[in-house]
Order: sequence, then C-alpha cells, then structure tokens
Amino acid sequence: MFNILIVEDDFNTRKLMYAILKHNGFQPYTACDGLEALDIMEQQHLDLVVVDLMMPRLDGYKLTEHIRTIWGEIPIMMVTARHEPIDKKQGFLAGTDDYMTKPVDEEEFILRIKALLRRAKIAKEHQLIVGNTVFNYNALTVSYKNKIVTLPQKEFYLLFKLLSFPNLIFTRIQLMEEFWGIDYESDHHTLNVHISRLRKKFSDNSDFEIITVRGLGYKAVKKDA
Repeated sequence: MFNILIVEDDFNTRKLMYAILKHNGFQPYTACDGLEALDIMEQQHLDLVVVDLMMPRLDGYKLTEHIRTIWGEIPIMMVTARHEPIDKKQGFLAGTDDYMTKPVDEEEFILRIKALLRRAKIAKEHQLIVGNTVFNYNALTVSYKNKIVTLPQKEFYLLFKLLSFPNLIFTRIQLMEEFWGIDYESDHHTLNVHISRLRKKFSDNSDFEIITVRGLGYKAVKKDA
C-alpha cells in the first residue's frame, strides 16, 4: 500500500481527498500546512505528496523546494485553485512533477497519482522496458534488435518521459518548460527538432511511436506485438 501525504489548509478539501485516496486503496496522511507536512515527513515514509499552494506559515512553492532539497525525487503533485500559466510555471520550477487545478476530477486525480507512482518506480530502477526495447536511464541507451543506440541527454530524457506515460498527451509548453526551462514561444523549433530526430532514429522500432496531437502536443504509444 502506498503512503500519500495530503497538504491542504481547507478542511473540507482535505477530508474529500482523504476519502478518495482511501477508497482507491492508498494510505493517506494529512497536514494543514507546510510546516506540519515537514514534521510528518520526518517521521513517516511516504511515496507521494499532494500539495496545495496558498497555505499559512509555509506555502506550496516553498514546501516543494524544501522537499526536493531534503527528500530528493519523491513524487509531488500540486493541486490548487490557481490556474494561470505563471502559477504552473512557478510550480514546475519549484520542483513539482504534476499540476492540477481545482475542482479536480476524481478519476483523473487517481490516474495521475498512479502515473506518478509508476514513473517513480521506473526512475528508481533506472530502466524502462517497452516490448523488446530496453531504456537504460544511467547510460542513456536504447537497446533493441541486437543493437544499442546512445542518445544525447535531452533526446533520451524526452523519449523516456513520453514512454513512462504511454498514451498521455504532453503539451508543447509542458515539455519545453520541463526539459529546457524556457517559455515555449521563445524557441518553438527546439522541441520539434528533437521529436523529428527521435522519429528518424527509431523509424525501424516496432515497439513504440511518437504521435503528434494536433493543436496540443505529443504522446508516445506502444505498438501491438
């Protein structure tokens, strides 16, 4: 059973998230602000943290930065009423792995949590297997058909990200901000070039492909054997 900490200052929202997580087989813990969350994290093993932004004593941005400094790569999801692009950008820069705006859809909330936990498991093992293709995170290599392809760092991380969440659409802005840390509009060709290179390098791969979702971004799909 996965342990998940809910950091939320609104009692009703905190109670609802607790019930949703409990109903879906998780073990929830709750904190009403960032300082209480840090106290709990020092005493309890946790697998994921759900963080609100606007909280007394220590807000979600600062809490996320503290967590990243002390606990490293534990998955963090921000769930907040703040929906402006600048808020999301600041959240990702602080270190969150995902960002949802309230009110949240229960099914999507659980699906995103499961995806983050799956990604954390993959990152911990530093290996991803898709069909007969093996991705080695440490070596930046992709092995298939008795050959090994070593990728540049950005290309590997981009492909690894997409295939860690098969069928999930990532917007161009999300990918640019995560891997280049810049506003997509300032260099809109960079992502396109990397996607094009990956498609060319793995045109003979029968296990996966990268799909363009017109008007949104990209997703990776696993091909049927």
